[in-house]
This record gives sequence, C-alpha cells and structure tokens, in this order.
Amino acid sequence: MTRPVPDTEPILLESMTWCEVAEALQSPDPVALLPIGATEAHGPHLPLQTDGIISWEAAQRAARRLRQQGITALVLPLLSYGVTYCGSPFAGTIPLTPATMTALVRDICLSAIRQGFRTVCICNSHLEPAHFEALHQAGKEVQEQTGITIGIPDKRDPEWAALLTEEFRQGSRHAGSYETSLVMAARPDLVREEIRQRLSPVWIDLPARLRAGARTFKEAGSEMAYFGNPAQASVAEGEACFEALATMIVTTVLRLLGRS
Repeated sequence: MTRPVPDTEPILLESMTWCEVAEALQSPDPVALLPIGATEAHGPHLPLQTDGIISWEAAQRAARRLRQQGITALVLPLLSYGVTYCGSPFAGTIPLTPATMTALVRDICLSAIRQGFRTVCICNSHLEPAHFEALHQAGKEVQEQTGITIGIPDKRDPEWAALLTEEFRQGSRHAGSYETSLVMAARPDLVREEIRQRLSPVWIDLPARLRAGARTFKEAGSEMAYFGNPAQASVAEGEACFEALATMIVTTVLRLLGRS
C-alpha cells in the first residue's frame, strides 16, 4: 500500500533546492506537472496572464490531491507563452510560432524525464487550435525519443467538458463567466471588478467561428476580446471549475501510471 506524501512536502520545483528535488525523485513514479498559459488579451477585465493563472492553480491543486494518493507530483515553473494568434489585434498579446512552442515543450519534457521523472502531464488552459497541435506534436516527439507518453488532457474533450459549465460547452469560453470565475477564485486582486460587472454578454460560439475561418477574436465577432457573460462570474463557480480541472489532471496522471 502506498503512503500519502506529507502535506509539508514542497510541490513547486522552482521553490525547492536541488537536494530536495533529488530526494523527491527517489520516490516511486515521480511526476512532473507542466503548467502552460499564454500572454494574450482576455477582455477589458482580466489580465493577459489569465490562462497561466488558471493552469498554475489547477496544477497545484492536482499535485496536492496526487500527494494524498501517495504520488509525488512536482509543479514545474509556469510556461507563460503560447501560440496566440487569435489575440493578435489586441495590445500585449505575444504569440510564439507553433515550431517554437513544440520545441520548447519537447525540450522541457525531455529534460524532466532525463532528470528522473516518470512522465510529464501538461496542464494547459490555452485552447487555440494551433497551440494544441503544437503540444501534441511535442508529445509525439518525446514519445518517439523516450517511449514515454506525455499526458495532454484537453478540457474540450466531452469527458472533461461535462464537468465544466454550460457556457464552456456552448463555446463562449474565452474571458466569459468560466474563465472570469476561475481568476476570481485564484487571483481576485487581478480582476477589474467595476468593468466586469458592466460587461454585456457576447454569445458567440468561438470554436465554431474559428472552424469557419475566423483567425482572430475580432474576426470571430468580439471587439473587446471576450465571449460569454463575465458579469455572471462568481468565486463559487471558479472553485467548482478548479475541482473539475484538478480531477482532469489527476485522472490523466493515474492513467499514465497505470493506477486507474
């Protein structure tokens, strides 16, 4: 029987010494969680680092839950850039090319595995199609080189989307109630509350517009880089969504380790 990892044990790689990491890597099946976000416009009420905030918080919650099951999971430093062409018309959005994204994620995963991690699970909150394609390409290249499968859970998959909000499932999922609620739960100090409460809903199925050929949020029909209903966001909704995202990550890790 595995024993729970003590709650006092650190989970953030960047805050640990090399000696502490070396000790953690001696545990059975150590796992690295790689949070990935983007630097991208999220309406007039949320910070550019919204996706990173969500990934970072979800990864930490998942690591704590894995610890309770006797699995040592360390959260790697946040990767704050992604393939973000949809937000390019808006100030502050800084995209990487798909090739750069693939190489960066591939090299991080390979380095983590060489260090002794059994596998890596990518905790990603940026849903632009080209971004996900870059992540999957990175995972493919890692598997070809090491034989190890990288976890890339996708909250758009029906299995996971069923745990999230109706707004998310209907496609109005960028900086609306769903993402706003998550940031309110994790970093309420970064939400521009007076602006948020005055925003009118923008009920547009963003994924459908992208499939139809839209290349940016403006082309998809949003002049302010948000979709959905930010004014309806709440901390309670954010907490419920974080529980769902942590479940997605934990379940993926358990499957990777053959424990589910």
